[in-house]
Amino acid sequence: MEIGKQRKFTVNSFLVVGIGLVLLMGAVIVYLFVLRGVIGRFSVNEVTQVVSRDLGVKQIFEKSEHRYALLYSQYTENMLEPGNTWIIDNINTWKKFLDQYKLNYTVISDRDIEDGKLPEFDILIMPGARALSDEQIAHIKKFIDRGGSIYATSGTASFSADGKWRGWEFFSEVYGIRFVKDMRMEDQKKIHTLRGGLPLTSGIPTGYPLKIATWDRPIAVEVLEPRSTQVSFWYNYRLDSGLVREEVRKSAGIVYGTYGRGRFVWMGFEINSVIGQQEDFIFFDKLFNNSIKWLSYQPIAVMRDWPGNYKAAAIIVSSLGKEFQNVRNLLPILRSEGVKSVFFMEPDIAERNSDLVRTLGNFGEVGATIDIGYLDSVNDTINQLYDFQTQKDRIYAGKNEIRLITNKVINGIYPFYGLFDENTLHAITELGIKYIITDSLTDRSVPKTIIKGDKSVISITKTARDDYEVIRDFGLTETEFQLYTYKEDIDRVIFEGGLYVSKLHSEFQLRPENVAVVRELIKYMKSKNVWLTDPTTLYYYWTQKNRIELHTEMRGFNRIAVTITNLSAEIFPQAQVDIEMQTKVKNIEINREIIGTEIPKWSYDPAKNTVIFKLTDLRPGQTRIYYIDFDRVAS
Repeated sequence: MEIGKQRKFTVNSFLVVGIGLVLLMGAVIVYLFVLRGVIGRFSVNEVTQVVSRDLGVKQIFEKSEHRYALLYSQYTENMLEPGNTWIIDNINTWKKFLDQYKLNYTVISDRDIEDGKLPEFDILIMPGARALSDEQIAHIKKFIDRGGSIYATSGTASFSADGKWRGWEFFSEVYGIRFVKDMRMEDQKKIHTLRGGLPLTSGIPTGYPLKIATWDRPIAVEVLEPRSTQVSFWYNYRLDSGLVREEVRKSAGIVYGTYGRGRFVWMGFEINSVIGQQEDFIFFDKLFNNSIKWLSYQPIAVMRDWPGNYKAAAIIVSSLGKEFQNVRNLLPILRSEGVKSVFFMEPDIAERNSDLVRTLGNFGEVGATIDIGYLDSVNDTINQLYDFQTQKDRIYAGKNEIRLITNKVINGIYPFYGLFDENTLHAITELGIKYIITDSLTDRSVPKTIIKGDKSVISITKTARDDYEVIRDFGLTETEFQLYTYKEDIDRVIFEGGLYVSKLHSEFQLRPENVAVVRELIKYMKSKNVWLTDPTTLYYYWTQKNRIELHTEMRGFNRIAVTITNLSAEIFPQAQVDIEMQTKVKNIEINREIIGTEIPKWSYDPAKNTVIFKLTDLRPGQTRIYYIDFDRVAS
């Protein structure tokens, strides 16, 4: 045996290759598990794209950037007087909006569409394109029918390329709507009321009235087909005459829907026509952004205004003055129907009727009617409200006097003339008042949360005609006509998705010959799935609801991340959030980002492609992140 001679070891090449393959497969499996945790479900084909095209995870699994075509309609410009800048002004405004959202757009011409270039884009924007050629119309119909989206304004294709009147055939065929009328320029501006609970109006107060100038002759239409949805209406119940239900239906100003496999959003006005204060432009910006998201099939989260499946809400407000004793006629109705009213009265009237006032506390809330100022005797549109300290002293004295009679907390006030100002708001928040009822016609049909320091109050506006108008002003003494008029307003508020404020006065609707109408109204609202509540319950629900923040984003081809945050300092007991999926899906699975987060009760509405979350006990400051994993249904 030779000393120092080393033994040689040989390595089997097959073993090396085998170990390498095992390690590679292990790495791939780990990678796929990590990928699954980040972006949810995916197919082998999608992974192959990552490898073959050397794309990062973010690039391949985020939705690709959409391509927008912005039509500069020379045919429409040719119809205008020489030197008229209407088209270029509209185009420039659209550019600002598209630039603001950093969207990838190209300005195209009539000839580009006629030459068949639309398939290069995903979304076609047509500002004021009133004149289109037959070739353009054919290409546009084919574009949307095959899955493209269009965002259009004004009277699309109502004129031919040479400026001759064509009619409304494009409207009826593509948008599923019928032209009704255009607005008179003599009105200068029109109120345009937005519905709530829709993907296009997410984040906008229900019943918000956009202010639209009439210089472009805005258009009102009627929706004819179920594939199209009415978003708004021009009818103003405060000023316009006519039957409310019919006028609302025939005065749509924004419509969205489908045509073939594609989508459209149509507005009966130009975006340059939106006028008003800063808030008007903020909410229109949300409308614009939601429209773009809907057209580009991005998920949109909508938090319903009311708990459960209620379509609208209502409160009954009884204003007791002259003929105070007539309130007795209402009490059996409230008892038998199981609903509450809030009873407002001046402190001196409460003192004279103290026994009855104590009884009213068993049928709802009692609030104080307070004189905080007066109307100018010459011009009743000018209010002369008292200074802060005077208002505060009067409110404190009035609510304290009624509290001593009822031995109940007074949460609401009703200013004598239905008016209030900043001094009023500071005074009532300092005094712990939770809601104020106003006769003012404000900018929504839902309460408005007003925060002063660390306290808040809700303002409940007038949302419908009361018995002063129905009985006193209209002279409707027949109860069947009273009932019909109230029902019209209830139907309108349900269509908006807002709050119906039923205001009753002791000298009108509460009189023996009229009070039976109230029972019928309550029954009607119950049959229409309206949430009948009281103002204090409404206060707690509304102030908390409006402190919930929602955010959605695509995390892959088949995953949506939904972030829900409670910004309030109190537990939010229940909330319903609708996630508009924007595509047909199947095999839905709900996961959570953080272990231990409660999975909410959920359901899927295939008709609306909507996942519905029902949340409970969302803690103060809590954020919950849920993943919606799904498979797409092949179209």
